[in-house]
Amino acid sequence: MYKRIKVATILVLISVCGFGYAQTDSIVVPDTNLEPPEMTVENTSINKDSTNNFKKVKLDGIAAVIGDYVILDSDIDKTLIDLRNQGASTEDVTRCGLLGKLMEDRLYAHQAVQDSILVSDDEVNLTGDRQLQSLVQQIGSMEKVLKYYKKDNEADFREELYKINKLRMLSEKMQQSIVSEIEITPEEVRQFFNKIPESERPVIGAEMEIAQIVKEPKPSQDEIQKVIDKLNKIKADVEDNDASFNVKAILYSQGPSKSKGGAIPSVTKESGYVARFKDMAFVLQEGEISEPFETQFGWHIMKVEKIRGQERDVRHILLQPEITQSALDKLKVELDSIRQNIMDGKYTFEEAALNFSDQKETKFDGGKLRNPQDFGPRFELTKMDPELYNQVRNLEDDEISLPLFEKDPRGGPPKYKIMKITNRYDEHVADFAQDYIKIQQLAKTEKQYNAIKKWMDEHIEDTYITLNEGNRDCEFANNWVKE
Repeated sequence: MYKRIKVATILVLISVCGFGYAQTDSIVVPDTNLEPPEMTVENTSINKDSTNNFKKVKLDGIAAVIGDYVILDSDIDKTLIDLRNQGASTEDVTRCGLLGKLMEDRLYAHQAVQDSILVSDDEVNLTGDRQLQSLVQQIGSMEKVLKYYKKDNEADFREELYKINKLRMLSEKMQQSIVSEIEITPEEVRQFFNKIPESERPVIGAEMEIAQIVKEPKPSQDEIQKVIDKLNKIKADVEDNDASFNVKAILYSQGPSKSKGGAIPSVTKESGYVARFKDMAFVLQEGEISEPFETQFGWHIMKVEKIRGQERDVRHILLQPEITQSALDKLKVELDSIRQNIMDGKYTFEEAALNFSDQKETKFDGGKLRNPQDFGPRFELTKMDPELYNQVRNLEDDEISLPLFEKDPRGGPPKYKIMKITNRYDEHVADFAQDYIKIQQLAKTEKQYNAIKKWMDEHIEDTYITLNEGNRDCEFANNWVKE
């Protein structure tokens, strides 16, 4: 059972292989020792009413047809190259397995269209823009990128990116809609664990629990007012003088969307942005610009460019009040004092976190960090974020670090913190009580897997599917070869 989940997880990698980028749109630096993954994702429409004519044509290079999508033999080869470019192990991946996964992705995308699950052109194009910018930064220039991917010009490259991203996004949204409401009960977790033979129970690597106390600098009221005044001036220039909000964002914004003119497409109430930012997106009318408002990242003005049902395309300009070096130095001294008081026994680390930490997410839980993978308190050493690991790797039991300076990777103000390892766990076979959160996630994964398998069986039956004769002998996980 556990092995089946593991294999399914490996195959999920295949669905996100589009010339070396993952679902987060990050780009893996291409390995020039590998064959360039010349991108071709065909989605040529097939007239389902012309089945007889289709069968009379020699299907050179066509591996399968799923609904309106064609899969070429070369797509399978390129997917394998993409997996290797991303550093994924392909030891357990067969050609038939790759073809099966490509067919799944196209069935998801085909059904997404049938179910009116939409992906906007702006969202797809913006993803392509981010990927191109990242590739240019890593490879050196657009000319080198085009040469590596064997594309004659940027327009052709963007067109291929559009096809790949559109298919991937449709597939992802369809999968999300299938499993979005699946929950798991404690009894289901218990039954799942008890069905795993003792010899097959997963081994949990060495782990640790970490706590921290964070101090964040506060800008002066004068610096805050300077930022508000500047944002009001930009707003007035756009509204009164027809200046471009896009250009103003490129010139002045301090947020990560600066290079894109402050553009953030497809904001929904479920998006992962801070609440104040999302609330503002749904308060404004199309074309309206907000008054300056504050989030944990600084001060913003926002313009809503497009309203599509429950989605908003917005642009924003972010400015951060200046933090002086003296303010940062003061935080370091304060944390030094807190650290010494804990060591002297005046209060515990947990009490200090509650009373002195500026980090709301951790202060009410004794400063305890949560693993973003499962929201549990444990971090497996081999899977920890490298920066976090380097901050704590030399700490002994009950030792408290000296104040550490840290920049906010999301663009917020810098901070100082002290850290402590609160618990350590040696490598061990999974235990129901000790590893409940991990077992719960495995149980939920299997339940989602079963829901997707049921969905696949139903929609394979109802969808136009044909395979090249050379692929009909494959042992697929799904019943692609209809009798």
